[in-house]
Amino acid sequence: MKNHNIAHLFYFILMHIGFLIYAFYAVLGKIAAAKQIFSPTFIGIYCAVFLVLIIYAIIWQQVLKKIPLIIATANKTITIIWGILFGRIFFGEKITPNMIIGGAIILAGILILTIETQNKE
Repeated sequence: MKNHNIAHLFYFILMHIGFLIYAFYAVLGKIAAAKQIFSPTFIGIYCAVFLVLIIYAIIWQQVLKKIPLIIATANKTITIIWGILFGRIFFGEKITPNMIIGGAIILAGILILTIETQNKE
């Protein structure tokens, strides 16, 4: 039972690392948007976007082998929170009270669904 919990925790953490990676593609996309279209820099950044999405897809497929789809999909909404944080960190975008409230609602929903699903197992 203990090994099962450790494996489950590993895949849960891997899932969230994947979501962090997935959310980062938007940062690269926004950086590329500021470059001249089809310039070497633009193309290089979009190649990086493609690589990030490949890495995410591999992680996502591995996670889906171990985490129920309903949990994995619900947890994917965490990328909205990463987007808010990345906007602030990389672009100096303002975080508004509504964003904080929305983030709290997302986290509450993930927590409720995860706890409910765990209680049914």
